Amino acid sequence: MATIDELRLMTKVARLYYENNRRQSEIAAQLDISQATVSRLLKRAHEEQIVRIRISPPPGIYSELEAALQERYDLKDVIVVDCEAEDDEQEIIRNLGVAAAFYLETTLKRGEVVGISSWSETLLAMVDAMHPLAQPLESQVVQILGGIGNPAAEVHANHLTTKLANLVGSEPKFLAAPGVVGSPEARAVICNDTFVQETLKLFDRINVALVGIGALLPSKLLASSGNVFSQAEIDLLKEEGAVGDICLRFYNSQGVPVVTPLNERVIGITLEQLRKVERCVGIAGGRRKWMAIRGALEGELINVLITDHFTAQRLIDGRLFTFPWEPSMSDRTPRE
Repeated sequence: MATIDELRLMTKVARLYYENNRRQSEIAAQLDISQATVSRLLKRAHEEQIVRIRISPPPGIYSELEAALQERYDLKDVIVVDCEAEDDEQEIIRNLGVAAAFYLETTLKRGEVVGISSWSETLLAMVDAMHPLAQPLESQVVQILGGIGNPAAEVHANHLTTKLANLVGSEPKFLAAPGVVGSPEARAVICNDTFVQETLKLFDRINVALVGIGALLPSKLLASSGNVFSQAEIDLLKEEGAVGDICLRFYNSQGVPVVTPLNERVIGITLEQLRKVERCVGIAGGRRKWMAIRGALEGELINVLITDHFTAQRLIDGRLFTFPWEPSMSDRTPRE
């Protein structure tokens, strides 16, 4: 236990350092002690609780909520953004896009291969909010879901891959195929194309995947692209327990893939491949997507989440509303 004299010196050093903004070398010179002693006294001041650090997040910062989500779902990182209304999808998309842009600008590393999905309004908002990287990646940006569809909507898919590649100083690699084709036989023919094969082979080299998370009912952008299933097919997915999708690969409330014949008509990365990606960043929010986001987290399909604070709180609190096809909480398998 420290003596009163030691405690007095710790307090004096702590005041000079934290309140008077003096450098450790200046304190050492003033008190005629070594800089190593100053450093040791500051450390002991923390241990004796003479110095207590309190972090006061500014309004609109949800650090405790981020930490709670990160711990609950064993995530690499969580970013929770502020929004005024949980039903204002356009505001949520815009704010998520800005936050995702900053995350990429500060975390991407040289040589990383980046995969990006198509048909996501949130990813569009992200690339539109990004600034060019100071140090180019000098790698590749890979389109991980077929981007061919309605000509007007197809522009968005090309814009995503091209602009992101330009921003990060990398080569774009397009997946020159529709996201959904008419039959497994059509998929086999397209996937045998040399240029399509070149892109598909890059999926296993992706270090960072950027994906939207879709609800069972498609977004306006996806619906306009033509890369959707019919209402009867969506009803089939619903009957099989699907709650959402990533890259048109559907899963249930536990994140378990929902395997139907429809899966054989999708040209894009699989959930199994996404699980192997070092950083799989899910960018989504809003009331409509809550169950889909939760399923992705439960199934460990993503390991970085960027969402709004309403959705984040709902993910912590549990069920606030249900859909008739969702299993009850008592039916859920506990996470280990």
